Amino acid sequence: MREQDMRKVIYWVHTSIDGHIDGPKGEFDWPVMGEELSAYSDALTERVDTLLYGRGVWEGMVSFWPTAESMSDHPHVLSYAPIWRSTPKIVFSTTLAESEWTAAVIRTNVAEEVAELKRKPGKDLLLTGGSRLAATFTDHGPIDEYHVAVHPVVLGGGRPLFLPREDRLNLRLAESRTCDSNVVVMRYDRA
Repeated sequence: MREQDMRKVIYWVHTSIDGHIDGPKGEFDWPVMGEELSAYSDALTERVDTLLYGRGVWEGMVSFWPTAESMSDHPHVLSYAPIWRSTPKIVFSTTLAESEWTAAVIRTNVAEEVAELKRKPGKDLLLTGGSRLAATFTDHGPIDEYHVAVHPVVLGGGRPLFLPREDRLNLRLAESRTCDSNVVVMRYDRA
């Protein structure tokens, strides 16, 4: 199979201006999903047929999205919750047990498993949030597109957007836009 025929791995992540994906105490109450940012997120979701998570992000997602409409009437929540529930989800974790919301839990050989997923027929794959799994993916090259939403907040600590690495990672800016007059979304492709 030619590389251009393979499924892509898309990394979608929210970050603060100071480069953190959550606050010093793990807070993730700061991303504001306005109409334009929600539309951007929805467009990414339409491109994929499988959602990918690390254990930490997965625990946050599964604690909210199965019954999200009972906790929020935000338009993004109302439109995305049924999509989240119906889309197959794969979690990468050595400790997580299977759950009713996972299609699979991958425990070992992450690079090989992701390469196999990319070769299978279907739409693209969406890796959401987290920095450890994204770093593992990046080390092995399976991330094709990095979509980074920079929110106008300084968190002063928390998990970094990118973990320290030995090698430089060169990316190419493919697109940038402002959403809802306050969030800058940048799409980077591997250089």
